[in-house]
Amino acid sequence: MNKLKMSVLVASLVCCNAYANEGIALIHGTGSQTDAYNDYWTGSFVNKVASGLPNSNNYTVINCDFDQYMWDSRASGCLASQLTSFINSKNISQLTLITHSNGGNVVRWILSNPTWDSRYPNIINKTVKVIALAPSSGGTPLADAVVAGNSFEQSLGWLLGYGSNAVKQQQVSWMASYNANWLNGTPGRPSLSAPFESVVGSDVESAIWDGDSYCGGYQNQVGLEVTQNWLDSCSDGFLNCSSQSLAGSVWFTDKSKTKGREPLSHQQSRRDCFNLPSIISSRI
Repeated sequence: MNKLKMSVLVASLVCCNAYANEGIALIHGTGSQTDAYNDYWTGSFVNKVASGLPNSNNYTVINCDFDQYMWDSRASGCLASQLTSFINSKNISQLTLITHSNGGNVVRWILSNPTWDSRYPNIINKTVKVIALAPSSGGTPLADAVVAGNSFEQSLGWLLGYGSNAVKQQQVSWMASYNANWLNGTPGRPSLSAPFESVVGSDVESAIWDGDSYCGGYQNQVGLEVTQNWLDSCSDGFLNCSSQSLAGSVWFTDKSKTKGREPLSHQQSRRDCFNLPSIISSRI
C-alpha cells in the first residue's frame, strides 16, 4: 500500500512538473525606466538568460519608477501590476525573479508584506526563486554621502542620482531599520517565501590595457574604481560585499564562476560580461 501511494505521488509530481509553465521577470535597480530591455540590461543579456527557459518567450522586462521608496505605488505597486499582467497573459505557474541592485529590495518588500496589496499573494505563490544580482540589501555608504550633500555628491550623481527617495532608502542605517522591521530574509528575521540567491560582485578592474575592463563601458569602470575608494576592499564599486550578502543566501561570488575568474563591477553584473547570462540561464 505504501509503495502504491509512493507511485501515485511520484506520478503526480511528474505530471505537475511536466505541465508547469515557467517564466522569468528581469527587474532593474534604482532609476525610472521606460526601456530597460535596451537601456538597463541590453538584449544580449536578456535573450541569453531567457534561453534557459523551456519557452524562451516567457519573459518580461520590468519598467517602473524605482527612484521611489520601495513601498510606493510607483515602485512596488508598478512592479506588482506588471508581474500580475505577465502571469495572467502567459499563464505562468512558476516564476523566477531576476533582480539587480535596489530591485532586490523592492522584491523583498513584496515577498515580506503579503497583506500590503491584494496582488501580492498571487505573485508570492508563483515565485519559486529570486536571483539577486548585486542586491543592495544592506544599503551603501555612497547613499549616505549623497544625502549628506558633501563635495563627494557631484562625483556620485551619474551612479545614484541626487537624493531621490530610493537613494535615501539605501542609506546604511535606513536599510538596517527596514531589515529589522519590514523586510524578511536577513539574520534574525523570518525567511522569505522563496529562495533569495545573491550573486556578489567583489571588485572593479579598469586597466586601460585590459580588454575585460571595457565590458559594460570603460568609463563606467573608471567611475566605479573611484567610488570603490569609499568602500570596503571587497566591493563592486557601489556596494560592499557584506551588503550584497546580507539577505537570503549567496549563490556565488563573481570569480568563482565567471569566465576567466573575472570580477563583476556593479555595471557588469547587469550586462553580458564573462559568461554571466549563461550562468544564470543554467540556474533557471
